[in-house]
Amino acid sequence: MNTQAIFDLLDQAKKIHFIGIGGISMYGAAMFAVHRGYAVTGSDRAESEHTAKLREAGVRVYLTHDAHNAEGADAIVYTAAVDESNPEMAYAVANGIPTVSRAQFLGYIMRGYHNRIGVSGTHGKSTTSAMLTHIFLAAGRDPSAALGAELSEIGGAYRIGSDEDFIFESCEYKDSFLSFSPDIAIILNIDHDHVDYFRTMDQMVQSFAKSIESAHTVIVPAGDQRVEQALRDYKGKIVRIGMTQDCDYHPFSLIYTGGLARFLFTAQGEPLSMVFLNVPGEHNLMNALAAAAAAHISGIDPSTIAKGLANFHGAHRRLEQKGNRNGMDVYDDYAHHPTEIRATLSAVKALGYRRVRCVFQPHTYSRTAELFDDFTRAFGDADEVIFADIYPAREVNSFGVSSADLARAVPGARYFDSFEKIADYLCTTGHAGDVILTMGAGDIDRVADLLLKDNT
Repeated sequence: MNTQAIFDLLDQAKKIHFIGIGGISMYGAAMFAVHRGYAVTGSDRAESEHTAKLREAGVRVYLTHDAHNAEGADAIVYTAAVDESNPEMAYAVANGIPTVSRAQFLGYIMRGYHNRIGVSGTHGKSTTSAMLTHIFLAAGRDPSAALGAELSEIGGAYRIGSDEDFIFESCEYKDSFLSFSPDIAIILNIDHDHVDYFRTMDQMVQSFAKSIESAHTVIVPAGDQRVEQALRDYKGKIVRIGMTQDCDYHPFSLIYTGGLARFLFTAQGEPLSMVFLNVPGEHNLMNALAAAAAAHISGIDPSTIAKGLANFHGAHRRLEQKGNRNGMDVYDDYAHHPTEIRATLSAVKALGYRRVRCVFQPHTYSRTAELFDDFTRAFGDADEVIFADIYPAREVNSFGVSSADLARAVPGARYFDSFEKIADYLCTTGHAGDVILTMGAGDIDRVADLLLKDNT
């Protein structure tokens, strides 16, 4: 279906069924559907905090995938990871029930908002969109938001506010972001990823180019060659952020203290406000510049932008401090790409710990195999690296790659075949003043939970 056909369908629909409703992105989409007055049902494999909240909102949730769950639905909403092997999708196809991707549904939801801000890029989307939400809340703008990570200030990864501002993470996987229509688009970076879908960098760059066609303004980092390629045919206003004074927005008098940036937020040479960040790393400085630029273009005053950024302490699983075990701080981070690993480890190293111990869980066999050499070079700022088994997500291991292979290729690295063995090793070999960083896009945060369980 084309976009207009999807909009017409959803205008007429009464009952919508969500496959995988307990996932972080589908949960938010389902709550938007409840808010819009649809009768909502959904399915997932297990009970969770999300499924419990959905039931409280009147949603019928099935804890199994079964064809009968889809009966009576006017439309099925699914994620990019679901295909026709799912019995509910198979039932919908066999019985002529229209299917709509989660991205297409969100594109429908956002069409009524007056200021739509989409944050795209291979890295940093969740943090930047969370920063933006924080700034807009500080300004009293009552934003709606659909984020890729939970933010404590909104009690989750979505927020239903007024119909003025809609802030959303614009994900590139399987071209999901082509269903969105941002007024202000941010491209943070373009890096080789999602190798199971994007076979070439040219394919990826072209997708980013299409994703910004509706935007009147696009915010980009200065000097990024791949981003510049995506801008080649763009007709709107281009706003560049960066470290030099020829950028439209840049930091002046930049100082790092304990890994945290302090700078004078500057627009076209005009000083706007002093900004103090409470999330570490150069990558978060760039994320903050992008968020601040989008907020300023949206009419938020510089002092409020500075306040919103100063009070931002991170989103869930984005260098999140989980606790302390016997004098060892434990952090958890979502980094799963070599570029993200390097950025996160650099930020942690600057915090001044005695020793940085990194526990990494690779995410998908295809990414691990395609970027294997890049992974082996990504851990230079760690004093010790421990690998957990690859998180398969949607894949089977047809690539012949393993975490044990990575451990052999990284000098001094270790591999353990269970989270329990990793946690035991960390506890018995750790010292006060160490930092333990669990890292990956799967369920590696369970190691942090094991470390802190029954901690006295």
